[in-house]
Amino acid sequence: MLMRWGFKETYEIGNSQMTWSKLRHFLGPIAFALLLVYGAVAGLTGSPLLETAPAAAQKGGAVPGNFSGNLSDAELWRAIRKGVQGRSDMQDPQAGVLVQSQGDNWRAFKNGPLSQFGGWLLLAAIVVLGLFRALRGQVKIDEGPSGQTIERFNQIERAAHWLLASSFIYLALTGLNLSYGRYWLLPLIGPETFSTLTYYGKITHNYVAFAFMAGLISIFVLWVRDNILDGSDLPWILAGGGLLWKGSHPPAKKFNFGQKVIFWIVIFGGVSLAWSGLSLVFSSVIAPWGVTFGFLNIFGFGLPTDLTPLQEVQLSVLWHSITSTIMVAVIIAHIYIGTTLGMEGAIGAVSDGQVDVNWLKEHHSLWAEEIGVIGSSSHTGGGEQPAE
Repeated sequence: MLMRWGFKETYEIGNSQMTWSKLRHFLGPIAFALLLVYGAVAGLTGSPLLETAPAAAQKGGAVPGNFSGNLSDAELWRAIRKGVQGRSDMQDPQAGVLVQSQGDNWRAFKNGPLSQFGGWLLLAAIVVLGLFRALRGQVKIDEGPSGQTIERFNQIERAAHWLLASSFIYLALTGLNLSYGRYWLLPLIGPETFSTLTYYGKITHNYVAFAFMAGLISIFVLWVRDNILDGSDLPWILAGGGLLWKGSHPPAKKFNFGQKVIFWIVIFGGVSLAWSGLSLVFSSVIAPWGVTFGFLNIFGFGLPTDLTPLQEVQLSVLWHSITSTIMVAVIIAHIYIGTTLGMEGAIGAVSDGQVDVNWLKEHHSLWAEEIGVIGSSSHTGGGEQPAE
């Protein structure tokens, strides 16, 4: 069957009843196709008369030219391929470089090992959480809900959390689409829709990034004091956070060791993402890698510091991709344990700010003692004061 462009009718090739009135509808597309073929051949041969002599002269692998004087054509093109810089009247200092050979290495790494690493890391995070769910199940409140609640996070804290969380999720989705969308989303929605989605996703990605930076600053100011590591974290570490078996609840302050680790990953990773992202948006102003490599060379790394603007951008793209992929994997685990899917009663802390008193006593007993929910003589019960 053959579908005529712009119409819903179909024709069978070889059908004796196909009339000239039907066939003439194909003349436009056929003429257009022939015009494209002519244009392509003319462009390849460099001749509007479609002369093939220039192409024939290249048979056998010879490089076109024969103008290089004492240098052979092979040596000339080898130097160009390696990125040798010539002279140019253009103001752009990179205009004298015909081929930036590091671009091939950058592209091969980004589309090869880096893409595979990211895919396997995200898959591993999901598989590990699936196994944890199957073996451990939901982490329940051992004493059961008490029916009494107390405020864990106020409105300002929750607003900062959701500003950061919602912007990060959007940035993660649009970023993952840039890296992997052509493999799984493109076949599902088609090239036209995928192109539109990706284009506007990239544009909005740059703007939403500023909301992410605002959220990052907010949670740092609000929670940095409570996320300093101290001696109270050691029992939590030795007990595996109390997540591996039922009834084990090591003492913890407002944030336990696991939450502190995620906090600092988000802070340092977020700052790194923001800085590398800004260097991509404002590449003519921000060039971080020459300075960074100069600092690392103090410790004997021997890294190049005289980088072109294009090399700065390439390094920023790689670092942005690596850091964001690691952070997405970490946040997947954070979302799991912070919702009812992973832990009973945890989601209330960031939804309405209220958590059950029994949940608080089991998971953050030191903080419960500090705010007077339980007495100083026990971290598991007794001596409670009225809660909301």
